[in-house]
Amino acid sequence: MELGSGRRPFRFRAAGARKRGRRTTDGEVVGGGSGAMGSHGVGTLHRYLGEEGAAEMHGDYNQQQSPPKLLTLPTVLTLGRVAAVPLLVSTYHMNGCWAPTATTSIFLVAAFTDWLDGYIARKMRLGTAFGAFLDPVADKLMVAATLVLLCTEPADIVLFVDVPWLLTVPSIAIICREITMSAVREWAASQGSRALQSVAVSNLGKWKTAAQMTALTTILWQLM
Repeated sequence: MELGSGRRPFRFRAAGARKRGRRTTDGEVVGGGSGAMGSHGVGTLHRYLGEEGAAEMHGDYNQQQSPPKLLTLPTVLTLGRVAAVPLLVSTYHMNGCWAPTATTSIFLVAAFTDWLDGYIARKMRLGTAFGAFLDPVADKLMVAATLVLLCTEPADIVLFVDVPWLLTVPSIAIICREITMSAVREWAASQGSRALQSVAVSNLGKWKTAAQMTALTTILWQLM
């Protein structure tokens, strides 16, 4: 702001800038040392944003600088589901009277953690890109391993004995579908976000997984 007619213009300046440094065109105070930075850096930030706004700004900055956590609680549960696959195969081929119960229990726990890790990730906001990638992989491994086991040594169910292909054909269809969808999603990821969104996991896919888990649990229950 300038006052006066033909004489030297009179300019208003901030007191801190006149005493401790000069202010540039973008509002930054330079040449004033720690006093200028203290009064016009942090002080101005708290004056215009308030205590909560400044704290939120500093918190966002620190969050962006820190690397994201790789092993959150949902991801650990998903990794446990992957580790349960060889354990499921081992108990299925054991001859003890407790083996069918153990196999069914392992599958039930894996199906429960499939729901639990998603619930915790949404509720506590612990979702990560690695967890989103690993969760469907763990489901596919568990379902495919169980289907192969049931096809190699079918359960003693009258319907499967009378119609041997009743379990084999759906198992082949399910495994081929999972492999195909994984390949399509891999291709979509290389094409960009728009193509990837078109093949993203939907509610229909979640219901499909729940139906598969329920059906396989029912078949495994007949082994007990």
